[in-house]
Amino acid sequence: MSTTQETEKPALPDPQEIAKTYAEVAERAAKLLNQHVKRQLKKGIVPPQDELGVAQAFMELMAKLLANPYRLAQAQMNLVWDYFSLWQHSMLRFMGMHTPPVATPPKGDKRFKDEQWEEHFLFDFIKQSYLITARHIHDTVCCVQGLDPHTQEKVNFFTRQFVDALSPTNFVHTNPEVFRETVRTHGQNLIKGLNNLLRDIEAGDGQLRVKMTDTTAFELGKNIATTPGKVVFQNDLMQLLQFNPTTKTQYKRPLLIVPPWINKYYILDLREKNSFIKWALDQGHTVFCISWVNPDARLAEKSFEDYLLEAAVTAIDKVCEQTGEKELNAVGYCLGGTLLGTTAAYLAAKKDKRLASTTFFTTMLDFSIPGELGVFIDEQQVAKLEEKMKSRGYLEGSEMATTFNMLRANDLIWSFVVNNYLLGKDPFPFDLLYWNSDSTRMPAAMHSFYLRNMYMKNLLKEPGGIVLDDVPIDLRKIKNPAYFISTIEDHIAPWQSTYLGAKLFSGPVRFVLGGSGHIAGIVNPPAANKYGYWTNPAKTLPETSEQWFEGAKQHPGSWWTDWQTWVTSLNDEQVPARDPAKGKLGVIEDAPGSYVKFRLDQQGGHREKPSRAA
Repeated sequence: MSTTQETEKPALPDPQEIAKTYAEVAERAAKLLNQHVKRQLKKGIVPPQDELGVAQAFMELMAKLLANPYRLAQAQMNLVWDYFSLWQHSMLRFMGMHTPPVATPPKGDKRFKDEQWEEHFLFDFIKQSYLITARHIHDTVCCVQGLDPHTQEKVNFFTRQFVDALSPTNFVHTNPEVFRETVRTHGQNLIKGLNNLLRDIEAGDGQLRVKMTDTTAFELGKNIATTPGKVVFQNDLMQLLQFNPTTKTQYKRPLLIVPPWINKYYILDLREKNSFIKWALDQGHTVFCISWVNPDARLAEKSFEDYLLEAAVTAIDKVCEQTGEKELNAVGYCLGGTLLGTTAAYLAAKKDKRLASTTFFTTMLDFSIPGELGVFIDEQQVAKLEEKMKSRGYLEGSEMATTFNMLRANDLIWSFVVNNYLLGKDPFPFDLLYWNSDSTRMPAAMHSFYLRNMYMKNLLKEPGGIVLDDVPIDLRKIKNPAYFISTIEDHIAPWQSTYLGAKLFSGPVRFVLGGSGHIAGIVNPPAANKYGYWTNPAKTLPETSEQWFEGAKQHPGSWWTDWQTWVTSLNDEQVPARDPAKGKLGVIEDAPGSYVKFRLDQQGGHREKPSRAA
């Protein structure tokens, strides 16, 4: 059997190159093994703990399944019947007859894009066998009577991780593309892949950190995060950036962006053609953006209240001071939107009207529907997380990145395993994945408060449920106009959950649903003309998200233009363009600033304590 169409005999690899590669692999392997042994001896070898509660969840699952043997037997018979159908299909294909497949990959599954998965009957059999088995496993465990909802969600999630890991695309002999490459290179792809694997373990200091992109291909301020501007203020938690105007006049109300401190701000400034910040400048906005610090142990006690007062409220103070304005528009993205909503309620309680409007990008304020992230948030897991954070003062960014990557394991884990370790290739330079791998830490006190009071207890939606700076936070006191943009495929902030938060405000709210997911649906410039978005003409939000969607109308293109129409309809007064260097705050350094340039995967973790700007 041959899966290659090449007629010439493959050339043998260069012996010197082979020797060099083997030497690198041997040296790396010996070094890593030695380091691993030293670490184990130093901390003492202890049995692994089930911190995620996976074993307990599956023990409960098995108990429930065995309590209903009839259902289990029925599931097994259905599986056998589908295997018989597949065997018949494969025999007919082997004899040259065309028959419809028994199982097909879901739309958007990129694992089986190689043409051999369709054209070669054996790989087609392997693919369909896997898909049938995966489907029956999911069907068996997905709806077990008697399991509590959280345990059921945990079983479903980790079953998917298991099934995805066993995909035939992840193994040498059952992936036609890898098989061809192994024959073509006489196995050198596997040696290079092993070298890549050791390199990634080395980079992760003993933990596997899968490399998603060529990080050397990007430099902040050079070919990513390139919109010119100035740092006009900084403190322990943030730098405040003001970007250079691109129009002769600007809107009177400045625009403040509050990004999530789980990530770095330049997701909104990747490249000029997809930069929301650059686009907003071109529309005539005076754009300010918070750039968060990457905290270390010295900031362990920084709380959610500190992020409110020292970051959000202080940024509002400084924007007004810099521009001389008494009102501004504010945008919050994800966790930054949660902070913005909290800030708006805090200011409303104090009769402070400087927030003329608020915009929320994929933001949860009511955490009733946490999505798959809820799998990782229960008393057992949060308590274990708090133990880790207590010992070092923060949650390591790589740990959080792994959690988010698991939500889309096939795209963000296994595709790179195949490319890097089986095909032996280096990852392609991609700005979005460069940003995705640029992880940040969470201060221990803040993160514990956030998980317990918002995700676990869902207190932010309750009037006075949380108290910050002696002020009871009540989202219902927010009366200024608000714009909510969520995305239909969001796996981090499900739009049904963000819709619940939008209904908490007392002022006029425009809810818009974009196409795609948490990142691509937001970073969707008009020039791309992709995805589209939905709006509902009702003057007040319907009671449920389902009712909203039933009355919604889909539009082509980007929601950015819809937002621009909305925000300028509130006030379109113009003033001469504002030069950051001529403002009252003065200039500390050029954008993107020093805070954003600190990368955990390229530095030893040391960060100079920032100087304060008056």
